[in-house]
Amino acid sequence: MNPDGEEAIRQVNFTRYRPGQKAGHYESFFQRANHPTRPLAFWIRYTIFSPDRRPDAALGELWAVYFDGEAGRHVAVKKEVPFGQCTFKTAEFSIRIDGAHLGPGRLVGFATSGEREMAWDLSFRGDAEPLFLLPLDLYTRKLPRAKSLVALPMATFNGWLTADGRRVEVANWVGSQNHNWGSRHTDHYAWGQVAGFDTHPESFLEVATARLRFGPVWTPPMTPIVLRHRGREIRLNHLCQTLRARARL
Repeated sequence: MNPDGEEAIRQVNFTRYRPGQKAGHYESFFQRANHPTRPLAFWIRYTIFSPDRRPDAALGELWAVYFDGEAGRHVAVKKEVPFGQCTFKTAEFSIRIDGAHLGPGRLVGFATSGEREMAWDLSFRGDAEPLFLLPLDLYTRKLPRAKSLVALPMATFNGWLTADGRRVEVANWVGSQNHNWGSRHTDHYAWGQVAGFDTHPESFLEVATARLRFGPVWTPPMTPIVLRHRGREIRLNHLCQTLRARARL
């Protein structure tokens, strides 16, 4: 691997936001996983939101969702706190939002929204290399304004979570640990990920479809795709390839 690739891997979970910066910024570290055989899943996100030219209004946010496809009941919560109650380190993987924290191999937290509540204490592990949805050189450029990567594909999660008081044991649920950031949210997009196919449980797919708006003009849809399958990484993520791909959402 070239030096740029090695540096990109080393920094996959380093925070890009600089406290006090005037330019608007959002940044999320999110974890998601599915039960191996049942329709149960979770999605937990640690986020920075800093409005353009208003760094004093920056927030740390906790988002969490538990999906219960058996009962048809899902629990979703969101917590916001002033950025002064947060720590997002720029030279190591270490994040704190109020009493919640995320770092190498572990996430712990609690959040409520009205009468809904979730708490979690989870460990995660895996040995897969990070997956970059975009070509590596674009991660250090101004454009595109939204960047996304999978810091740990095929992550295995263990521990527990509670959703509205119900405890859920998490034992070898498979998913991923992810990181995205930018100065502007994508105007119209969909994102998809598969951490293990039914017939190929070691294969991993990351895909997105996006359109950008410049005034009254919309770009054509762009669809980057990266697939890991049978020891190969198939990247269809250069500009011409993303424009030739076809997607419906």
